[in-house]
Amino acid sequence: MSDLPRKAVTRTAKLAALPLGIAGRATWGLGKRIVGESAEIVGRELQQRTAEQLFKVLGELKGGAMKFGQALSVFESALPEEVAGPYRAALTKLQEAAPPMPTRTVHAVLTERLGPNWRDLFEEFEDKPAAAASIGQVHRAVWHDGREVAVKVQYPGAGEALLSDLGQLSRFARLLGPLIPGMDIKPLIAELKDRVSEELDYGLEAQAQSAHAEEFADDPDVVVPAVVHQCDQVLVTEWIDGIPLSEVISDGTEEQRDRAGQLLARFLFSGPARTGLLHADPHPGNFRLLPGGPAGEDDWRLGVLDFGTVDRLPGGLPLPIGVSLRMTLDGEAEPVYELLCEEGFVKESIELDPDAVLDYLLPIIEPARVEAFTFTRSWMRNQAARIADPRSPAYQLGKRLNLPPAYLLIHRVTLSTIGVLCQLGATVRLREELEEWLPGFVPDAFDDELTEEEPAAEA
Repeated sequence: MSDLPRKAVTRTAKLAALPLGIAGRATWGLGKRIVGESAEIVGRELQQRTAEQLFKVLGELKGGAMKFGQALSVFESALPEEVAGPYRAALTKLQEAAPPMPTRTVHAVLTERLGPNWRDLFEEFEDKPAAAASIGQVHRAVWHDGREVAVKVQYPGAGEALLSDLGQLSRFARLLGPLIPGMDIKPLIAELKDRVSEELDYGLEAQAQSAHAEEFADDPDVVVPAVVHQCDQVLVTEWIDGIPLSEVISDGTEEQRDRAGQLLARFLFSGPARTGLLHADPHPGNFRLLPGGPAGEDDWRLGVLDFGTVDRLPGGLPLPIGVSLRMTLDGEAEPVYELLCEEGFVKESIELDPDAVLDYLLPIIEPARVEAFTFTRSWMRNQAARIADPRSPAYQLGKRLNLPPAYLLIHRVTLSTIGVLCQLGATVRLREELEEWLPGFVPDAFDDELTEEEPAAEA
């Protein structure tokens, strides 16, 4: 690939080929069944061919198409195993790599943004990218003061491509929906579009990363690289080594998986409490396991990257989340229902049975009921199947619930994090993190303040 495809006609043609290809392969599969091949074998081949085309196109396009692929990738644990298998390898590729920008394009961006003498800022600069993502790629370098750094360079035309891709993908949402049973694809794409301008602004990303780096500077468990330099389309941060979480998922030891899962849960809930920000892009490509945790070199810390998408929560996670979660665990059906109504999860025109709502919620929050919970793909698949099966009471009730805009991004981040925990197969003491960091989960004076609390910040 010579460069990021930017012409709308080129990108539209590539994306338009996706549903056509899927339809064509479905016809091919039907033909194979007519001549006597088993549905199971044909189904697996169909899924594999679909995955190969889908993620080849998404990876090549980068932009919004790849961003969408990365958002989907954390939910693969919800797929039935016979479907998830063919997807897993293709999804993992999106988390850590994509076709690189040509060197001449990288140099042109650096010359335009850092000046014609940009090389003087570095003792060394590696032209081969260390990582590629949806809107930019990362090069390893040595800053002029001797620090090892990561230089993030934005693809030219990334913003235009991002919006174009997501607009096209929203047209195909119904065809793409079966990738993740029980998940409505269209709101996911709409929410990604809403975040485009923020993610393209490396100034906002630098502010968010600096806030986290300062807060977690002396933390024994979490490492956030400091920002070294920032300008339009270029972000320079300290370099951190470590094992990518995608490798821990595929080849990690049980100890590594459990430690990564615990720290991921800790970061999810402690970040908003400590910084007023929620890291909102929790796919495995944005995390590393680093040696040197609290117990020494044989222990592990969690390295966190990419703060391009954050939710601003000045008061931390909204108080009603912790209160409603605790009351659900305590079986308080009526108070939970009243709180959900107050927060807009149940619209005024809808009337539901509080006990039915409680029955709907309890299986989802099972990890918070016990001292330690093992997240597995099978558990995730069972939850997805329960909510996605039109014949189930959970499906019928879920259709009548509402997700207020203020909770949209929090909901997606939480689901994505749970998806990663299931990919890890990690045993996590989740309740411990909730008690430490989630406002309202432990009963105290917060209960009296609930009615006076301002609404959650807009997502």
